Amino acid sequence: MSDDVLSPDDAPTGPRELSRPQRRVLGVLIEKAFTTPDQYPLTLKAATSGCNQKSNRDPVVNYSEEQLQRFLDELRAQGLVAVVHTESGRTERFRHYARKAYPFTEPQLAIMGELLLRGRQQPGELRTRASRMVPIDSQEQLRAELGSLLDRGYIQANGPLDRRGVEVDHNFYQADEARTLAPGSFTTSEPPNEMVEERSRPAPASTPAAGVDLSPLEDRITALEATVSELSESLHALRRELGVH
Repeated sequence: MSDDVLSPDDAPTGPRELSRPQRRVLGVLIEKAFTTPDQYPLTLKAATSGCNQKSNRDPVVNYSEEQLQRFLDELRAQGLVAVVHTESGRTERFRHYARKAYPFTEPQLAIMGELLLRGRQQPGELRTRASRMVPIDSQEQLRAELGSLLDRGYIQANGPLDRRGVEVDHNFYQADEARTLAPGSFTTSEPPNEMVEERSRPAPASTPAAGVDLSPLEDRITALEATVSELSESLHALRRELGVH
């Protein structure tokens, strides 16, 4: 990577609280830098489309380009985003500076990007989704990366990382959001957002009968969801190349 990368011993310079739109924009820039490097840095239009896409996002939002420009400007003021001018000089493009602001490994950067895009997740689904960006070969590697992030306060968890059913989440919420993972539960005082169209996370299904192990089925569903998300992004990229809207 061409960016200067902070080591775990370096003092981080990035903010530890971001607004919900800022988290979405930063997450999109991180994701697209990994998954579509030929289209990165992103134009304003591409960044808007990435924020509003319906796959691998929670909640689904409907930001305008004018709103995205404001969010990008806010992130630029915090040193997390920079403008890149093309050779023609006609189109501004935007890139993230998370590698310069936080001491993340590449897998940790992918993990944080995924959490910024989708919020709390179980490690199994998190590994599947983050592996679209950077290979994470095993749950043991994932737990090691998560443990480092947890120790430094970048993420939170509602139990031991090796406990079945544990959930993890980023820790970049603003103070007035008061969003914390408590042992065995998840609580939030998230305020309403007029720009959110819908919640993509469905209500939990009824509890399965005791003694029934659904983890193989859950893993398969998570893998299928990630595959559908990847195919959807490839289709969007192809449509853009063909000029089909």
